[in-house]
This record gives sequence, structure tokens and C-alpha cells, in this order.
Amino acid sequence: DVPKVPDSRGDGDGPRRGSLCDRHCAAINNVQGDLGDLGCHLHRPRVPTALSTPSCCQQHSEEVCESCVVKTTLTAENAVEANKLSNNYKFGFKKWKSHVTARPWEDRSEIVKELYSDLNVIRGSGGSTLTCGNVLYLLLFGWWLSLLYVLVAAVMFVTVMGAPYGQLCWDLAGYFLWPFGKVIQKVEVPKSHQACEAGAGESSALLGGPTALRWRPRCWVGAGYWHRAGTAAWLCLGYPALALAHGLVCVTAWLLIVLIPVAKLSARAASRVLLLAPERVLVRRLRMTEVPLEGEVILCCYRAANPYYYKYAVDGINVFAVNLLPLVLVTLVLGYVDSPNHLTGSAVKFSLALLSIMPLSYYIGMAIASISAQSNFAVGAVVNATFGSITELTFYITALIKGSREGNRCYAEVVKSALTGTLVGCVLFVPGLCMVIGGIRHQEQRFNSRSAGVSSALLFLSVGGVFAPTLFSKVYGKLVCGECHNVTQNPLGHYLCHNCHFDLMDNNGTLYYSHVQPLVYTVSILLPAAYLVGLFFTLKTHTHIYDIHISDCHMPGHHHSAVVHWSRWRALVILLLSTLCMSACADLATEHINPILTNSTISQYFIGVTVLAMVPELPEIVNGIQFALQNNLSLSIEIGNCIAVQVCMLQIPILVLFTIFYPTNFTLVFSDLHVYASMFSVVLMNYTFMDGKCDYFQGTVLVMVYFILLAVYFFAPSPSGC
Repeated sequence: DVPKVPDSRGDGDGPRRGSLCDRHCAAINNVQGDLGDLGCHLHRPRVPTALSTPSCCQQHSEEVCESCVVKTTLTAENAVEANKLSNNYKFGFKKWKSHVTARPWEDRSEIVKELYSDLNVIRGSGGSTLTCGNVLYLLLFGWWLSLLYVLVAAVMFVTVMGAPYGQLCWDLAGYFLWPFGKVIQKVEVPKSHQACEAGAGESSALLGGPTALRWRPRCWVGAGYWHRAGTAAWLCLGYPALALAHGLVCVTAWLLIVLIPVAKLSARAASRVLLLAPERVLVRRLRMTEVPLEGEVILCCYRAANPYYYKYAVDGINVFAVNLLPLVLVTLVLGYVDSPNHLTGSAVKFSLALLSIMPLSYYIGMAIASISAQSNFAVGAVVNATFGSITELTFYITALIKGSREGNRCYAEVVKSALTGTLVGCVLFVPGLCMVIGGIRHQEQRFNSRSAGVSSALLFLSVGGVFAPTLFSKVYGKLVCGECHNVTQNPLGHYLCHNCHFDLMDNNGTLYYSHVQPLVYTVSILLPAAYLVGLFFTLKTHTHIYDIHISDCHMPGHHHSAVVHWSRWRALVILLLSTLCMSACADLATEHINPILTNSTISQYFIGVTVLAMVPELPEIVNGIQFALQNNLSLSIEIGNCIAVQVCMLQIPILVLFTIFYPTNFTLVFSDLHVYASMFSVVLMNYTFMDGKCDYFQGTVLVMVYFILLAVYFFAPSPSGC
């Protein structure tokens, strides 16, 4: 949904030079094959100066040309949006695709405009109304909603005084059976009808002939009482049942997302049509109506389904996140009210708690992006460093606390598996999936290999530091086995041993407390220090690596003040509330995970590296896919790399620091499987990203390797202590 870039023309030499240079830059970048159809207003790789024609900078402004060709040029609608786009390219900042400000309506595409339009616009030619979505409406809602209207009409006719409402329900029964190609109109009642003159029949040439006569009592002394009694009968007998039915249809259609037009239809019917006087509501077929209509059009629907409603947003919040928000409330109420598991079991509560983490992760990401875009660099850096990993850390710390209270080492092993799964998934699965989906639309995608190289170097350093205590324990630890059996029945023969591990607590823990633990603390200090050095390198001394330039040659229509979806205070409140709910959901997940770990035949390794690791990262995966579809693979790769770097350089040191103040079973010694999987993934990722370009085949290789590692974890035996 990118607006077209028109040629900016104006009087004077300045605007003309900028326009000619913009077109020249667009032609150069078209040759490079990266976002050629969008001009030089979006992300594009650095173009060597030698490729530009010398006459460009001789005839026109040299600064304008260089700012477009040499730098990556971004154009935003306002300063807040420009700040958000700039933050996307900063190391350590959360990458966010959605807008944090309201986009100008004139810049939206026709598809998006249709999503937000009210169902009261009559088109010149609506086309055929016999579509799959309309038939689906008939099967799901139309037939029983129409039948309900017929029953209510019968009841209102029985009351006699509610007969006008009965006639209205009879007309609406036919409308809601198949509302497509029909219109509901609100008309003004002529004064002759208000005075109860004889021959009360509405007619209008613009309505295509005489209107349907409404049954109404004759003028007599008690007409006012008659009207009040009919309205009372309608509000007591007819309207509640129909409003409840429309509410059910509205909620169901909204949850299905593609049927949101049906939800709008039902909401408008219950809130407006059914509350009007019967003589003011007219139902007509569009083929019997001439345009323009006289009177207000209340409802006019052509399609029951629209597949583009996945783009729909409410106050800047994607419709999927809106629909999943009630799931959080259900999870919290069910988890804390039904503690003895009378209503549901532990498996259901664990699944609900895990699913609730997805919308909460979205709200946390949206809040962080909003605060960072409206604040200076220092505030944005603090917010991203503080809350950027809050989703994962909340679950990890809650699990470690529960494992320490129960004396169960299995929780610590699950946390290690989740850490490894996040690392492997963000290095292989996230960029691989983005390459595959983006490669379907774009034959070859290019990305900034220099910026990816910074993240890769930090990733190598972090993986080496995290697994240094593990390698140290393998060299100097004592191998201890749970049980051994003599295979040959010979005391000097071969023994088959199970549950073997390197014991670090031999000789009263001398090896661990004197050597391994100081190494862990040293690594936990060095890794955050290296992370700060990386921030200083990319954000201060070597900002030219990203070549980001916010263009000041705004397109026509972009001179709008920023209308933010969430103000800083509102975003802060949402951030704190989402963090609090995240803590509660993590507590419920860890509370009900033990039966799954003990009774499941699946390895605890597999549960940790898949469900617990990747579910909280689903909003980030969606952002990466959206960037890849727009041929901006650099941000897709940075999303995975930044999460992996934060796991090693921030999350693990924080967990080590937490164990100092609250002793747990967590030690920075991983199993061999975690070590080999992580190191192999990092090496493969760096080999793939060396040349700065990729296609869907390379993405398929990364995804397949990830699934192979998942198969290894699936068939691996459970870790010791579980």
C-alpha cells in the first residue's frame, strides 16, 4: 500500500532541479533492480557515484543528487513517521512495519479505502452479487436471520398495535436473506402523513415509483396513544431478540475477519435501522432505483467478504491483535478463578496462556515503536533496551522461580532449550522464511551486507561467549553416569551407560565455584559491554554503514501534521499494562506446563525450542515477512539477527544476574545438542549472507536446515533431571 510518487513541478529553478534529479535517480536505481517502481523515496542500496552521469550534478543541484544517489533515501508523511523509519535501521531498536501515525487518506490505495468505507455508498455498477462470500453469508447467517425476522413480524402483527413494525420486519426478512444489491434508505415523512391525512402513501419519482404502503391505523383521537403503545410493544417483544441476533452475527463475522462487512451490516442494522420509525425505513432493490436517491442511504452492501481485511486496523492496531485481546481476559479469568482445574485441564490453560502472549507481544512492540518515534534517541534507546526482551525474560524468570521452589531441574533445562530455540529460529527460520516469501515476488533480493556483517560479528562473539563455560566444563569436568550395565558379563568388558553428564560439583564443587562460576560472571559482564560497543559503533561513529537519509523533498499531500495513534503517555500505560498481563500469562504457562512435561511423550527439548521459543516471536516474524514482500530484505535479516544478539548479550546475562540475587537451578552450561545446533546455525547464516544477495532457493535451504534440527530435537531423549 504505497502511494504513487508524482512528479513535483513548480516555479523557479529549485523545485525543477530537484524534480529532474529525482527522476534521474529513479532511472539509475531502476538499473540496479531494487524498488525501481517506487522511485528513490524508499530504501535502496548504495549506488556507486561512478554510475551517475556527470551532467546530472553539473546541470542540477549537486547536493540534491548526492543525497538521493549516495544515501538510502526515506520519505515519510511527517516527522514522527520519519523518526520511526530511521529507528528501524538502528542497531538495537525494534523493527516495526505498521504506521504509528494516521496516514493521509488521499495516499491510501483504493483497496484500503474500501476497507474503511461505510456501507452507505451506491456504486454505478456493482457487478454480479453471486459470489462465494455472499453464498457463505447465506449459509452462515442469512437463512436463520431472515427466519427470525419472519417470526418477529408474526408476533408484532398479533399485537395489532405493533403491525407497522411487523410490516417493517417482513420487508427486512427479505433484505437480510440476501442483502446484496439492495438499499435501505431513511426518508422524511411528509407533513400530510404527520397530520394523518387520508391517502397516506409515499411516492417519489427518484425512488423509481410509488413506495410500499405501510400498514398504519386511521386518524382518530387516540392515534398518539396507539403510536406509543406500538413502540412499547416493539421495544419489549421485537427489538431485543433481533438486537441479540445481530450482536451474535456481528461478533462472529468480526472474528472471521474476512466477513467484517457483515459485522458492519449487522451493527448498523441494530443501532440505526431497527430504532427508526417504520414509516421512515424504505427497502429497495438497486435495479429498481434511480441515482441519486432522495434521502439518506443507511445500508448498501455488495460483498459479504473481502480477503484484504487482514490489513484492517482499529486505532492503529491490527485486527488480528484486536480479536486476540479477549483471549487474554479469558485466560486470566479462567487461570486464576479455576485454580483446581474443575472447568478445564492444565493443557488447555497452558495453550491459552501461550496464545495470549502473541497479542501482548504485539502491543508491547507497538508501544515501544510509538514511544521511540515520539522521543529523542536517549529515551528510545532506554525503552528498547529495557522492554525489548521483556516478553522472553518474563517467561524465563517465572519458570526459573517455579523450578527453584519445587526443586525441579527440568524448568532450567526448558529455559535453556527456549533460549537455544530462539537463537536457532531467529538465525535460520526467520530470515529463511522471509527469503522464501519475498523471493516469490522478487526474483533476486539484495540487502546491506555491511550492516548484516556487524550483526554477524556480534553474533559470533556472543555465541562464543555464551558457550565458553560449556566448553570449559567439557574439558575439565568429571563424567558421571546414572547407571551402567556390563554388556559382555566380563568385569573387564564393555559397559553400557545411561544418563551421563559432566559433574561440576566434584570435591564439594571446587571446579564449579572456583573456575566455572567466575568464568560465567566474566562472560556475563563482557557480553553486555560488547553490545554497548556495537551500539556506539553503529549509532555514533559509523552511522554511514546504513546510509540512512530522511528526504526533505516531500511529495504533494504529505504536508500534514502528525496524528499519532498512541501518544507517549498512552503508549507507556499500554506498555506497562501489557507487561503486567504478560507476567500473569507467563505465570499461568509455567504453572500448568509441568503436567505436559511429565506426561508428554515428546522430548522436553522439542517443546522448549519450538513452542516456548517461537510463539512469542510471531509478531516479529510477521514484520519480517512484510518487509521482505516490499523488497526490503535488509530489515528482515536484521530482525532475526537483533533478536539472536539480544538473546546472547542481554537476556542470558540478565538471567545470570538474576540467579545471583535469587538462587535457581540455572547454570550457563548447555547440552552438546544446544552447542552444536547453535554454532552450526551461525556459521551457515554467515556463509549465506556473504555476497549481499539471495533468492528463494537460499531461503529454502535455511528453512530445511531448521526443520532438520527440529527433527533432531524431536527424537532426542529428555534431558537429565526431567
